[in-house]
Amino acid sequence: MPKIVDHDQRRSEIVEAFLTVVARDGLSAATTRAIAAELNIGTGGLWHYFDGFDEVAAGAYQRITERTNDRITAATAGLRGLDAFYAMIREILPLTKETLDEAHVVVGFWGRLAANAKIEETQEDLGDHWGGLIAGFFTEAIEDGILDPATPIPDVIDVLLTICLGQQVNAVMASPMVDPGRQLAMIDHCLRPWRR
Repeated sequence: MPKIVDHDQRRSEIVEAFLTVVARDGLSAATTRAIAAELNIGTGGLWHYFDGFDEVAAGAYQRITERTNDRITAATAGLRGLDAFYAMIREILPLTKETLDEAHVVVGFWGRLAANAKIEETQEDLGDHWGGLIAGFFTEAIEDGILDPATPIPDVIDVLLTICLGQQVNAVMASPMVDPGRQLAMIDHCLRPWRR
């Protein structure tokens, strides 16, 4: 009798193997052969579940998005205003080994996205989701008298999210700007004119 394989579970295992190889050996080491070896299967076994490497990268990007959102939910629980905002931003910026590894996957995915627009259709708009969270935190900060009521919330959010995306790229390029203190100082600088 043929072995029954849970298609979704196997896809998830392949994505996890990809992320494991990236975390351990770097993005350039995450080849078809390395992922198959991580799972102890033949390389052809990967392509029963994915149409190509772009789909694996998209799956990894989605998994990182889910993990980041879960960390944000946990980190901001019970917080409000700028305390919640800073807890959130620390889960997005590449400040730790985990978020640095994630930056490599994210930027690698963006490179694939530039060459294959079809995979964009499956991705949620993080700018809308994260922007909505930040807007709520900033509204609380205004209510608490920490930010000026004249704060141009949408404009500040655009700048902050652009910094976060740029820092992902800086992390991959090993730029000195990826120093955690410098990253957080950039965030502080954006908010300084609006603090009371």
